[in-house]
Amino acid sequence: MKEQEAKQMKALSLAYMGDAIYEVYVREHLISKGSLKPHALHQAAIKFVAAKAQAKVIKHWLGKQRLTEEEEAIVRRGRNAKSGTIPKNTDVQTYRYSSAFEALIGYHYLAKNQEQLQALMQEAITFIEEGEK
Repeated sequence: MKEQEAKQMKALSLAYMGDAIYEVYVREHLISKGSLKPHALHQAAIKFVAAKAQAKVIKHWLGKQRLTEEEEAIVRRGRNAKSGTIPKNTDVQTYRYSSAFEALIGYHYLAKNQEQLQALMQEAITFIEEGEK
């Protein structure tokens, strides 16, 4: 897919892809840290993929002005996208920011911006891990 095609996709489609890609990065990261049993891996992954964690990361990036104008536009689209449902375990604002995070990840993956995707994934994982210490 070309970058222009990725830019024109619906924000929720980008978020759908971003959710899957982020999950893979988190799983790979956790497995690379050492052998955990499947249940322990799942519990560890939840700390990274929860809407609250994703929302904290994207707000951190926005606060630090880490993102380009183009990336901020993707984030706004993701945050403002109207989803039919909202999970029971989070509030609307947190859910919208987590969707914005996922949309940004999905955008970079589909646009084949591998270098930026890798950088953002590493920063997100590091940010979440350091927040737990």
